[in-house]
Amino acid sequence: MLFKFHHALADGLRALMLAAALMDPMDMPTPRPRPAEPARGLLPDVRKLPELLRGTLSDVGRALDIGASVARATLGARSSSALTSEPSGTRRTAGVLIDLDAVHRVRKTVGGTVNDVLIAIVAGALRTWLDERGDGSAGVAPRALIPVSRRRPRTAHPQGNRLSGYLIRLPVDDPDPLGRLRTVRMAMDRNKDAGPNRGAGAVALLADHVPPLGHRLGGPVVGQAARLLFDILVTSVPLPSLGLKLGGSPLTEVYPFAPLARGQSLAVAVSTYRGRVHYGLVADAKAVPDLGRLARAVTEEMETLLTVCGP
Repeated sequence: MLFKFHHALADGLRALMLAAALMDPMDMPTPRPRPAEPARGLLPDVRKLPELLRGTLSDVGRALDIGASVARATLGARSSSALTSEPSGTRRTAGVLIDLDAVHRVRKTVGGTVNDVLIAIVAGALRTWLDERGDGSAGVAPRALIPVSRRRPRTAHPQGNRLSGYLIRLPVDDPDPLGRLRTVRMAMDRNKDAGPNRGAGAVALLADHVPPLGHRLGGPVVGQAARLLFDILVTSVPLPSLGLKLGGSPLTEVYPFAPLARGQSLAVAVSTYRGRVHYGLVADAKAVPDLGRLARAVTEEMETLLTVCGP
């Protein structure tokens, strides 16, 4: 079954809720109905106008701060021409399945999080792929956009897209697999300490601080400028640990596929489900005819990490 939707409709968590609605019903407790919000007037309370004005000025200042952070985070990048292309209008996909226990073994040896290991695997796979296709990995450290959810537990049900993101340089040029993992871990830790208001992912936050006219004028520009902000999207899609069924048949594999930004040739999505990790690779079919080779490199990188980590 293929489930496709526009990312303007929902983020990963909301998409999961929509997809789960298509599955067989599960015996779950009925959620409490939320109390209805009081009706609001069409005109703002005059007494609140000074407060609204202060809030608007604060939003403008924060938008400028976020914009400056985005600009600083995108300077000095060294990417690869293999990750950029003019859109051909065609797509190629591949799926990779690895054992989650293997990922945990690496994480326990080196430290960090499961997500750190999954991102480092992408960096190592890109290194192998670039070298084998003749593009070379020397000096290459593409900017990866790592989306993160801004939802809070109490706001999981409302519709919409509640994403920001972290920006990290994938250490593709590092020949040491453990060195790549440590670099990813440190970069993610720095991003977490700084918060999601810094880096290319903060562009999503600007939508909360820009008036409607700015959306209409700036939206097309931002859409065209994705290649200036980051080189590749690497996103994690949350999935429940519960076993899902469709028509009585158990769901055994779930491969997520991320949107491919204009001017980019490759995007990576990853999800964990029932003890296994699913990588979904999507690429411009003309720019990346050898996507299957990259998929094999993902598996090889997992095996390499297990080897260097020891028994």
